[in-house]
Amino acid sequence: LALPLRQPAEPLQEEEPSFWASLLSSAMLVSPFAFWGTSMVAMKTLTMLPPLLVGCLRILPAGLLLVAWAAAQGRPQPSGLKAWGWIIAFALVDGAAFQGFLAQGLQLTPAGLGSVIIDSQPLSVAVLASVLGFEPLTALSVAGLGVGVAGLALLELPEQVLITAADSVLHLGQVIPPLASQPTQLMTQSDMQALAESEHSIFVGEMWMLAAAQSMAVGTVMVRFVSKYVDPVMATGWHMALGGLVLLAICAGSTDVQVLQGVWGQLTPQDYASLFYISLLGGAASYGIYFVQASKPGNLVRLSSMTFLTPVFASVTGYLCLGEQLTAPQILGGAVTLSSVLLINRREPQAKSRAPKQQ
Repeated sequence: LALPLRQPAEPLQEEEPSFWASLLSSAMLVSPFAFWGTSMVAMKTLTMLPPLLVGCLRILPAGLLLVAWAAAQGRPQPSGLKAWGWIIAFALVDGAAFQGFLAQGLQLTPAGLGSVIIDSQPLSVAVLASVLGFEPLTALSVAGLGVGVAGLALLELPEQVLITAADSVLHLGQVIPPLASQPTQLMTQSDMQALAESEHSIFVGEMWMLAAAQSMAVGTVMVRFVSKYVDPVMATGWHMALGGLVLLAICAGSTDVQVLQGVWGQLTPQDYASLFYISLLGGAASYGIYFVQASKPGNLVRLSSMTFLTPVFASVTGYLCLGEQLTAPQILGGAVTLSSVLLINRREPQAKSRAPKQQ
């Protein structure tokens, strides 16, 4: 008897992830920016500690914890001069420089202006990724980044600054009345000197914040080179630990030891809880997830654009936990920022290709 011919097997198709799997993946992708935003609120309560020490305590124990976790997972330790050379460079740029510049800038810059500068680093990431040939700079990305910066301005700049800027744009080209026709208040020599020093201080703070933003942008792109020689999780842990040691050395050399010793007794259980939170979740978990995602092809601009979400989480947390007020421009800015992230992460529709039939 002739056996019936077996029909050719249909090509296997990859099953689409379930709703819960997609939701979990999205939550993991957004989690670093949620942890960073909430950590900023927690760091506001740590006023007793020097800023450089807070930066050190945020990344040094987190880095050691991440290295231990990666070793327990069987991930290889760095090996060779190239691997350690890239890790040291990574630590100096993204660990010590970013955290150090950020700590200095926060002392001298108004919170809103400083946040706009530091959170605009996705612009630098997009340019660097395009110049280095990692990812093309598309019109959609440029539009999304521009919308994101506008959302940051609405979210973080004081309302009076926004009103003044809008008034200047609306009256562009019109003659401004002379100062003599406006009511003025006489200023003494000391007042003028204090004003000049304040303006100079803010300018210096802006430069610190700009340097911090560029350090984070370079570090985000640098992880592509680092991951060629080192496991990305292990590299993230070691660069945080080494960067934290640099900050600790700078802090020890610039702060009175007796002051540091006396501070610990003044910390409350809430302060220790804040330190634990910014190190474990705002440090180890968030940086581990962020740099692992950044090491994947085609992820730099999309991932970096989600930095726009950090002040959104910070504003909401400040409103819920610290009683901070949310104004109408801030709410509008949050909506504009969210729309920019959706715009940048929108993928172009691709035509579905049919698998050829087996003969």
